[in-house]
Amino acid sequence: MIGQETARQALFEVGDVLDAALPDQLHVMAGPIEQTKRIALYGVGREGLMMKSLAMRLFHLGLDAHVVGDMTTPPIGAGDLLIVSAGPGDFSTVSALLSAAKSAGAATMCVTAEPAGAAPQSADHLVHLPAQTMANDRGAPTSILPMGSLFEATQFIFFELLILHLRDKLRIPPDTMRANHTNLE
Repeated sequence: MIGQETARQALFEVGDVLDAALPDQLHVMAGPIEQTKRIALYGVGREGLMMKSLAMRLFHLGLDAHVVGDMTTPPIGAGDLLIVSAGPGDFSTVSALLSAAKSAGAATMCVTAEPAGAAPQSADHLVHLPAQTMANDRGAPTSILPMGSLFEATQFIFFELLILHLRDKLRIPPDTMRANHTNLE
């Protein structure tokens, strides 16, 4: 039966990944974001949902952030940053977008659990969240959560911590973030 013990174990696992990643990976990710003009974000599946949540929060900070594939996403080029997620180390669409962004002169960043993968190795900046993904969920599991859930759950919390860090570093008051929240709900 799934209950409090299982919930505690899942939260403990997320905490372990964050312990391994913080604060170093937070700074790896924040630095390029602080220095860019425009940010485009992309991920597939549930990782894509986490990237969309990050894009929303970056927008709340007042940054020029867009989700790749949205009809209003502008082109990127020199001075811009593409952030992709490739937990298992590679997806064909992620690699294609990294190549396109580099050809346009944009900087690139990959958030991954598999730093030796093709996508993270081709990115300018690599953010490593050492969690189980679908790349290593067969055999003896390292997480109580299924498939890539540990990586995705960690991304959500890590991205929220990143937003707190950027909010403080860029001196953006909470009221400004709230003012940037949609009023069409």
